[in-house]
Amino acid sequence: MSVTITEDYRALQAALHAQGNYGLAALRYGPTVLELLRVGGACTLLDYGCGSKRSLLAGMQLPADVRYEGYDPAVPAYSARPSPAELVVCIDVLEHIEEAFLDSVLDELASVCLAFGFFTIHTGPAGKVLADGRNAHLIQQGPHWWLPRLRQRFVLLAVQPVPNGFAVTVQSPRWGRA
Repeated sequence: MSVTITEDYRALQAALHAQGNYGLAALRYGPTVLELLRVGGACTLLDYGCGSKRSLLAGMQLPADVRYEGYDPAVPAYSARPSPAELVVCIDVLEHIEEAFLDSVLDELASVCLAFGFFTIHTGPAGKVLADGRNAHLIQQGPHWWLPRLRQRFVLLAVQPVPNGFAVTVQSPRWGRA
């Protein structure tokens, strides 16, 4: 596996997570994720960048037949490398990635996405600042910057504006192949 985060940045992110009230954006996407699970017939769900609160789970009633896995490199309890899943969600996470490791993170997302993905990307500054003084959103770019990078790894099914950014639904190019 490639490196996706430096130890210094992992520590900065862990400090933000420890303060609480961080990583709550996923709360509002529970109904969308439930619909994607239903439409795609997925039985496995990976919440990539789940944070310490795993707020996606608080925003929905997970069907009993769906196996959930949370992954976040800054939260020790969820830092083991993620397993592939039929639906991978990455909600307001990618803008936090160190730009030098973005390709590695996107490649990892592609490798664990067996069928479909749902990603939201905040395109402006965060309301939080890292302990080193940088804005918590290290990458503040619009869809014109993000979409070509996603297209290199996924089939884009839908792109839609959401508050402060955009959401994209993707399909793995491997999906449906024997």
